[in-house]
Amino acid sequence: MPEQKTFMIEDARIIFRNFAGKEGQYNREGDRNFAVVLPENLAGKLLEDGWNVRYLKAREEGESDTAYVQVAVNYSNRPPRITMITTTNRTVLGEESADVLDWMEIKTADLICRGYEWTVNGKSGVKAYLQSLFVTIEEDELDQKYSE
Repeated sequence: MPEQKTFMIEDARIIFRNFAGKEGQYNREGDRNFAVVLPENLAGKLLEDGWNVRYLKAREEGESDTAYVQVAVNYSNRPPRITMITTTNRTVLGEESADVLDWMEIKTADLICRGYEWTVNGKSGVKAYLQSLFVTIEEDELDQKYSE
């Protein structure tokens, strides 16, 4: 059996959030996913291992492109564990409630992704699936005032 490929990122920057699986210009209806920005040292290693690392063009001259990987949030095989943390609560989010992360202000996110090796029509690679995600929510003054 091949070794399980995984990676972990603490204090991750999550972009292109679609935990609801809404159809859009770049997304089929029902495909729940997001992208995570990769630290440079991890991006190179994942590229070598066949992961589908993409790059956002730098906005400012002199800056380097931003490496990221698309992460699937799939509940059919091995559902991910998603935990939302506030000052007073830890809430495990399921398939029906994970979409709240599409509009929440994220303070920090720690995650582990597992890879699935695929081969189609002579091409192959490693697709990232969410294994676990711990998200701390940025709370405003009213959230904090009424949290008791």
